[in-house]
Formats: sequence, C-alpha cells, structure tokens
Amino acid sequence: MNKIDLSLLHSNSINEIVIDEDILFPDDLYKNTDIQSFKFVHVKGKIKRETDDDDYIDFDVKGEMVLLDSISMEEVNYPFSLKIEGTLTEILGNCPNTLDILELLWENIVLEVPLKFTKVEDLSKFHGDGWKLMSEEENAHKSNPFNELLKDMGEE
Repeated sequence: MNKIDLSLLHSNSINEIVIDEDILFPDDLYKNTDIQSFKFVHVKGKIKRETDDDDYIDFDVKGEMVLLDSISMEEVNYPFSLKIEGTLTEILGNCPNTLDILELLWENIVLEVPLKFTKVEDLSKFHGDGWKLMSEEENAHKSNPFNELLKDMGEE
C-alpha cells in the first residue's frame, strides 16, 4: 500500500485511517545515496480528519538501513526511528486525496542518515606509510609540529 486513498476520510465515511505495515523502498530510490539497502522499515500510526480542509497524521517509523562504515568502508546496520506528526498542509503544502507514503517516508528518512558513522573501536589497524588514524582523544594530547612555525610567524 504505497498510496493511501484519503477520499473516504474526506467524505466523512470513516473517522481515521490506521496504518501498521512494513514498507519496501525500491532500489533506485536510494541508488545514489549513502544508503546501501534497508533491512526493514515499519510504519505505524493513523491519519485523521482535523478540519474540513486538513488531515492530521501521526506516524511512528522504525527501521534499519545499511550504510558504509566511514572508516572501514564495511557495510554496517544503522537502526533509526522517527516520528512524523502534523497536518498534511504543514508537511506537504496541500491536502491531496491520495497520499504517497513512500515519498513522505523517504523525505523524513533521508534526514536520519548520518554524515559519518562508524562501529570501528580499534583504530590501530588503520595505518599506512607515514600516517595513522587517531581518535579525538589521541589527537588532543599530541603536540602540533606546526606550533613552533606559527609562533615564529607571529613574532615577525
């Protein structure tokens, strides 16, 4: 059920539409993103008629996406949960007779994708010729070799 027919709600034939289902996103939707795949996405909630001109939605979305680890570049599972709540005019700008749930969910899930994500705890194995990966704590304790140069430049 990717598209939800709101016409029965708009004609006051029903009071609310209840949603409790798993959603499948087509691969081409996230093909050019940091998301590798989705393990699952489940949406639960309802849509109610708030006024004659507006519908109110209250969705809880839980899922798990597969991302590439920012350090190891291995696939890692990233759980997420979000709440979508408000009137359709606030969220979509209009109150349609049909709601594309994939579009609505996608717009909100994309905001949950972290810029960087890692599950790597042991950074010691990430090194090369003349470089190594350091934690923030290690970096804070190490002296900057350019400090002397910066001091000399400041004195001139």
